[in-house]
Formats: sequence, C-alpha cells, structure tokens
Amino acid sequence: MTSSDGNNTASTNLSLDDGDLHVCQDGPRDAPALLLIHGSASSVRSWDQLVPLLTGSHHVIRIDLLGHGRSAKPDDRGYTTPDQARRVGEALDRIGVQRAVVAGHSSGGAVATALAEQRPELVAALVLINTGPSLDAFIAPASAAIAPSQWPPTDEQLRRFASAGFSRPGYELPDELLDEVRCMTLHTLAATMQGTRDYLGERPLPDRLAPLGKPLLVIFGEDDRRWRSSSSADYRIVPGAEVELLPGLGHTPILEDPEQTAIPLLAFTATHAERPH
Repeated sequence: MTSSDGNNTASTNLSLDDGDLHVCQDGPRDAPALLLIHGSASSVRSWDQLVPLLTGSHHVIRIDLLGHGRSAKPDDRGYTTPDQARRVGEALDRIGVQRAVVAGHSSGGAVATALAEQRPELVAALVLINTGPSLDAFIAPASAAIAPSQWPPTDEQLRRFASAGFSRPGYELPDELLDEVRCMTLHTLAATMQGTRDYLGERPLPDRLAPLGKPLLVIFGEDDRRWRSSSSADYRIVPGAEVELLPGLGHTPILEDPEQTAIPLLAFTATHAERPH
C-alpha cells in the first residue's frame, strides 16, 4: 500500500518474506538515489529535518529497519546487522532502485557497510554519520540501561536513555521520536543493539570498507558522547576516505544541526551520486 502526506512523502509498506518494511520516498524519482538508514531505537523520522535539504537534488529513500518505526516487529526473526542489510537491499529491489549513495547514522552506518559488502552493485558510495568504527571507540553510558521490568519505559527513562545522543545543553528530544522507541518491543531493541555489537566485534568497519573500493565520507559530531570522535581517524585506512568533524555537535547532528550536516553530505553526493539509467 502506498500513500502520500502533505509534505509529498510517498509512504509504502513492502511485504517481505520475514516481515513488512515501511519505506518513505521524497524528491524527484529521476534524480540520483540517496538512501538514509537510521540507527538503533530510531526510525525514518530521525531524518525529517534533513530530508527537505536533500530533495532538491536527490530521490531520497528512507526505510524503517525491521523492529523499528512502522515496520513489523516480529520476535522470531533475525536482527543481526547482515539480516537488516539484506532486507534493505530487497526493499531497494522492490522499488526499482538499482544504484544509490547510502548514508547511515550511528548503527545505521554498520547496516550501510553490510549492504555494501553484500550488494556492491547497489552502493555507489557511503556516508557514515557518527558511526563508531569499532567497539574500542564506544563510550560506556553513565546512566543505567532500561531494565526489562521497566518496559515500556516512562518518558523520563526514555529521555535519560537518549540523552547521550545529543551534546547541546537543554536539547529536548522530539516527543515523536520518544514514541518511536516506546513502540518497539524490548526484544527488537535488545536484539538490534546486540546485532550491532556482534558485527563490530567480528571486524572493525574500516577493515571491512578498505577492500570494497567505495568512496567514503565520515561525518562526526565532535562532542559525541557515545563514540569517541577522535576514532573517526580510523577510517583513513580506507583509500580516499574523507573525514569531516562538526564542532559543537554531538552524536546526532542530523537533528542537532541538519543544515551544517547537509553541507559536507551534499558536496560529497554532488561528486558521487549517479542518475538512474
């Protein structure tokens, strides 16, 4: 089923073998494709403020990963990073996208990397936004995780859980994004986060990316409180990799300052995005 809202977003639910995926498309369909992949405990809505800055020159595609947003949340499916990447590739096949620049925020960057490993013909170039290169770069949270007995969490628990995602004092996470976490199941949240840890633990992302030969842009909020921003230098082992640090921004620059985030992103896609044949 496909629907459109007042912002010209076409929203589709795709029925895949292991669950329905929610897909949003914005911008002209004959423009170069730009796929945006959200992080854990998030959804397509995390990109809402950035999308209007991108649609002038791109066909922008957003996908709710299985277990997130408006996609299905089955307890009997795999939530590993390669599983999520496979589904993203199937979704692109279904909507007829043959080639795209793929951008991922946080753990979405790990899914983007896995997609490039699995389907190199689909991925023209990669953009990783505050995606930690390895488990060594992770900053242990000061606040305790949400316990199973506390599910569904209260607003206050959710805000504490999400607080490390931002650097600006007093930044208020939009209520609609809190709702996205609340609508997840504890299983899908825990399994997705474990899947990311396993993927990074098997092999750091720069080591995975180096042999792929894909153009790479790494954007990092310099004040990230989840991943050491200095670890962004690890990506320089990837031939030709570009690394852009954004001062004054934290783990989620796509929400904290979408305009500043869009500048290096659009400069990169201007060179590497490809029009559909």
